[in-house]
Amino acid sequence: MLTGVQVVLLGGDARGLEIIRKLTELDATVTVAGFDQLHSSLDGAVRAEMSESLFVNADALILPAVGTDDEGKIVAVFSDQELVLTEAYIAKLPKHCKVYAGMAKPYLRELCAKHSIGLVELFDRDDVAIYNSIPTAEGAVMMAIQNTDITIHGSSSMVLGIGRTGLTLARTLQGLGAKVKVGVRREEHFARACEMGFEPFYIKDLLHHVSNIDLLFNTIPTMIVTAQIIANLPSRAVIIDLASKPGGTDFRFAEKRGIKALLAPGLPGIVAPKTAGRIMADCLSRLIMEDNRLRGNEQ
Repeated sequence: MLTGVQVVLLGGDARGLEIIRKLTELDATVTVAGFDQLHSSLDGAVRAEMSESLFVNADALILPAVGTDDEGKIVAVFSDQELVLTEAYIAKLPKHCKVYAGMAKPYLRELCAKHSIGLVELFDRDDVAIYNSIPTAEGAVMMAIQNTDITIHGSSSMVLGIGRTGLTLARTLQGLGAKVKVGVRREEHFARACEMGFEPFYIKDLLHHVSNIDLLFNTIPTMIVTAQIIANLPSRAVIIDLASKPGGTDFRFAEKRGIKALLAPGLPGIVAPKTAGRIMADCLSRLIMEDNRLRGNEQ
């Protein structure tokens, strides 16, 4: 249980509602800001305005999937007010407090480091990333169906990267009857892809493998689907880029060439916010409970 633990949650989207529900069920005291336009119940959480007093007694500070932007602004879909996490707020946090976000940009990392506040990026964790790969794969398939005039079954599909998201996506496409090529960089990934029945190739040879594909899914967050690659794609091909912004595709050249290219980061929160919220809530509750236990032992 989290009885006596003070949690502050700032902004976010529908995923935050699941986090609030889980933490209040565990008897945490949850205070939220950035939910002034939400008219439904917050499961016992207390609404508050952004002020320095909000941070003084926090044991955990929870931010949205992308913690802040490069100026400290926080996404808050349930508010028409601008939320900004300033240095003054971070300075008020107790030293034992930890800041949790899906991922953090340099602004947030630097603030936490400057004030010796622990920062946890949930999407870096294997458990969260693997669970999140399920709604990501389903969302990618949904986009493919919406933007093509062929079935996934029998299509020639390519997945670049066989990490936590790429592997789940490749298996999902294979399960739907697609012929799946997988681009890898490491020999052990080549062997695993081969063992799983995919057609593996090394990414350095990408140019030689794209001339007859229907769907190209990229999970690698560096420029990899370059103008040269796009020039060699058939005109019917659709590119779905799942990497974090700005993605790994030359979208300007794809548009010039007349090839449909879609950037689709953050699919879990878009296609399955309840499931994505539960994934984050389960992880957060375990981490906060462990922090609370350790703090109790130290005292």
